[in-house]
Amino acid sequence: MADLSQKDWTKQLEEDNNAIILDVRTQEEVDRGIIPNAIHIDIFKGQGFIDEVEQLDKSKNYYVYCKSGGRSGQACSVMNQLGFDNAYNLVGGIMDWSGEIIQSK
Repeated sequence: MADLSQKDWTKQLEEDNNAIILDVRTQEEVDRGIIPNAIHIDIFKGQGFIDEVEQLDKSKNYYVYCKSGGRSGQACSVMNQLGFDNAYNLVGGIMDWSGEIIQSK
């Protein structure tokens, strides 16, 4: 797992053609806005979170965020334990995000 600053996370994401953005917040938080093209898996689902994450392609690079960076850090650790080599935590989360945010569908 790597903790990346907003600047580094964004720069690396823009240059990565094998990237997946993963939002691990609650549905209520996602309803207030989400980073474009992110997939949503709520870390508070417990085993459900693990089950959904295990369905993801382990060859991809995952850019993970939550509200402030705590839950996404935990999610990256879980993903590493499940065999994901590249999970990048957004330090400061969406609260510090200066990029685009869209209303979820």
